[in-house]
Amino acid sequence: MTTTSTPLAGAEFWKDETKGLAEPNASESLTLTAERSSDASLAHCWSIERWPDWREAAKQVKDYALTHLDELLTTFVEKLEAKGVKVYWAKDAEEANRIVLQIAKENNVKTVVKAKSMVSEEIALNKAFASAGIRALETDLGEYIVQLLGQRPTHIVTPATHLSAEEIGRKFAEKLGVPFTAEHEKLTMIAREKLREEFVNADMGTSGANFAIADTGSLCLVENEGNIGLSTTAPKLHVALVGIEKIIPSAKYLPLFLNMLPRMGTGQKLTSYGHIFNGPTEGRDMRVVLVDNGRTRALASKNSRAVLRCIRCGVCMTRCPVYRQVGGWAYGWVYPGPLGAALTPRLLSIQEAGKLPFASSLCGACSQICPVKIDLAHQLVRLRAEAIEARPKSTAASPLDALTWKAYSFFMKTPLRYKTMMFWIRFGARLTPYLPVRPWLLGRWTRGREVPKSPGTFRDWWKKNRGASKR
Repeated sequence: MTTTSTPLAGAEFWKDETKGLAEPNASESLTLTAERSSDASLAHCWSIERWPDWREAAKQVKDYALTHLDELLTTFVEKLEAKGVKVYWAKDAEEANRIVLQIAKENNVKTVVKAKSMVSEEIALNKAFASAGIRALETDLGEYIVQLLGQRPTHIVTPATHLSAEEIGRKFAEKLGVPFTAEHEKLTMIAREKLREEFVNADMGTSGANFAIADTGSLCLVENEGNIGLSTTAPKLHVALVGIEKIIPSAKYLPLFLNMLPRMGTGQKLTSYGHIFNGPTEGRDMRVVLVDNGRTRALASKNSRAVLRCIRCGVCMTRCPVYRQVGGWAYGWVYPGPLGAALTPRLLSIQEAGKLPFASSLCGACSQICPVKIDLAHQLVRLRAEAIEARPKSTAASPLDALTWKAYSFFMKTPLRYKTMMFWIRFGARLTPYLPVRPWLLGRWTRGREVPKSPGTFRDWWKKNRGASKR
């Protein structure tokens, strides 16, 4: 199912909001935060002797769920409806927004508190609420910060990771009229104080779901701040938006994922809070919207199905050297990093997002750390091939491009050719600053940046360090 191109269809809204690729101080703040988070996740992996077994088990559970998705979804819906939950099916972003707005209209909703939900970001739900005159407030601390600043999330778990505490403190002082502080605890307390009244007075709360449990008809959500618990229980109406791939067959598999998700997502053994929703409590109303939005298209292909195993931990992003440098906005949609490069072309289309798979060094770090063993590097290679096959003839490679790649292929085939190529690359990099005229592409490249120094080759590094180790 293709995503529609209306203003409420999610992808179009995100494009409009992506004016450039730069994020404020992303290089410095983002790199440091990502490195810390990635190191913490790796430390947890190394401390668990059976971590490879956990990964394989999680992979098999998710693969079973995806190959039996129709049966499991049917069971899930039957269980939910038996508990008094009304369930809706949305084929795309536009339909999902229409359903949520209709629910809001029927219940005279004027204000909404939103727990963190990637599906709501995917369908641009805040834009839909604004178009209907409904005030919607993000309650996750990171989401609250970027909403307050009029920005977009840069990461799926830590949306404001591109901002330093000092920057957040200055913006809080400017937007909320509070004294400046750069202390994390004080910033959190300021946000909590502002949000408390919102929870009490909201007409509706929305959430996503980390896992949808088929055999019990339950939703599981995990968090560290408490905003999910308040967003889903303080208002009398709770609407959960759930991607159809979030299903797992049975509650007996939940402990496995609850042990893996926080370790990968935030470097914790367990999150502070875990919620399991089994239906509405007395006097309250619960609705569930099951969202496709391109997922069945990804499911139809064996080559692309594996990407739907993703449990949205975000560790592939913090591990990725490209993401660390460019930040999340550069990917142009909700999902950045290796996940975004592999998932976005499946959810939207290869024609619309075919450039993303090329935004990778193919180092394979994301594949090695993924808790559900998605081989993202190979996914990206396949998508590159599909993108080239799908492009119009008018955008085919120029003769110069074809010649360049043929030359590259020639020089990469033997060690002697490779050494020759690297010699001339180093020579050219040293010579360029002294050229009085820099023609064509060389001139474009150096107009806004310096020519980078050519690093030594891996062979040089290996020769030097192997010799040092022998001594």
